[in-house]
Amino acid sequence: MTPSARLLLRPGYQPAARFDGAARFPVAQSVLAALGPGDLVMPSPVNAHDHGYGIRTLDFGAIDDALEVWIPGMRLRPRTDAYLEALVAFARLAQTGVGATMHCHNSLNINRLGDEAAGVIRAAGDVGIRLGLSCPLLDFDPWAYGGGPEKLKPLLSEDDWQALSPSIPAYAPVAEQIAAVDAVAATNSNPMVDVQYGPVGPQWCSNALLEAIAEASAANGRRIHMHLLESPRQRQWLDRRFPQGIVRYLDEIGFLSSRLAVAHGVQLQPAECELLAERGVQLVSNPSANLHLRSGIAPISLVAEKGPALAIGLDGSGFDDDQDLWREMRLIHLLHGGRELYRRFTADQIFDATIHIGAKVLNAPAGQDFVVIDYDALTADSLFDDIDEAEVLLTRMTSAQAKGLFVGGREIMRDGRLTTVDFDGARRELREQARADLPRLRRERQLAGSLSAAIRSYYSRW
Repeated sequence: MTPSARLLLRPGYQPAARFDGAARFPVAQSVLAALGPGDLVMPSPVNAHDHGYGIRTLDFGAIDDALEVWIPGMRLRPRTDAYLEALVAFARLAQTGVGATMHCHNSLNINRLGDEAAGVIRAAGDVGIRLGLSCPLLDFDPWAYGGGPEKLKPLLSEDDWQALSPSIPAYAPVAEQIAAVDAVAATNSNPMVDVQYGPVGPQWCSNALLEAIAEASAANGRRIHMHLLESPRQRQWLDRRFPQGIVRYLDEIGFLSSRLAVAHGVQLQPAECELLAERGVQLVSNPSANLHLRSGIAPISLVAEKGPALAIGLDGSGFDDDQDLWREMRLIHLLHGGRELYRRFTADQIFDATIHIGAKVLNAPAGQDFVVIDYDALTADSLFDDIDEAEVLLTRMTSAQAKGLFVGGREIMRDGRLTTVDFDGARRELREQARADLPRLRRERQLAGSLSAAIRSYYSRW
């Protein structure tokens, strides 16, 4: 029997409808025309937290470690063109069948933010994906919580301190930083891009900056995207800094609302989850990144039961360092199913997280973009033709089975290859740019190692 094409509009809730050419479905004809026998079309998943790494972190020597010790490895990020870096990152995602992503930009220079953001927005438009653009805001405690560089100075040699100290960040005033984000939003003309405030994390933001962001968001309705309680050391430091708890403090200043999404949340406590849920905050889970950087496992079973609303993101990683959101869905599905007779975190919740809540994090419409999957490849040996498609996807789907992608009615990918940009050519050009920076990176590598060693020693004394 020739397999029929399938339309899976509500994964986990109902089985796919079968397409025989006669039935009418609420999907553009261009999408249906791309289906072959044995294909499945469904709403494409949303990558709700990422950093747009065209050159991935392992490629420039940032080897997995505890988060705080790993961060100095980011000093080895090659100096490349912001547009090209984002183009490669977004194209890599689109090839996996992901049509929308949250991009947390990594620039620390407010004077370059406008130009870099323009390049990122142009890259998203050229690839054809939807984009949430989180613009970085920070002004507190660089290098180490609870005192910054001065805490590390006694742990560094004099030569290393002299070489490193000129790179201690100098932050722009709060009002200037917020104005820079507002300027990026004002100049953005792509309706598929949503510009957001991006406080990098409360441990790197002064109270004045957090309060100003809350006030600005309430006044203009702009969304906020922030890392929150990722590592055990962040929990320790923020508990010292905010005796009432960081989540309670954020609520006191009006920071918590349905306009806020927080990433990681590994160290969240039950009462904090409930408060985030009450305020309508979305939590983006990043299980692979949390495992790679030894942050732990987030309390997702609790979140699935009591909230907040959950989305899923790759955070520049993925279990196999391959930016495969399908595998990330599988990981979270298996990690948090529980040990009881009934699964605690179900297929419908997984797909709601990656389609509907992910879209909310990006301030994008949900369920309007579609991925075409080679479903026959996933079920070639199946004896039954009525196995729940959502369970098949969560058990076997990888980026290799993504055949096509349509975003906003535009065909982005066909037969596994992008139709909008030359991914291979862009990737080669980006690698050439990165290699041109090798002389600087070789000099920087020793300093990054020394800084990591000092940070490890500092936190080992806590």
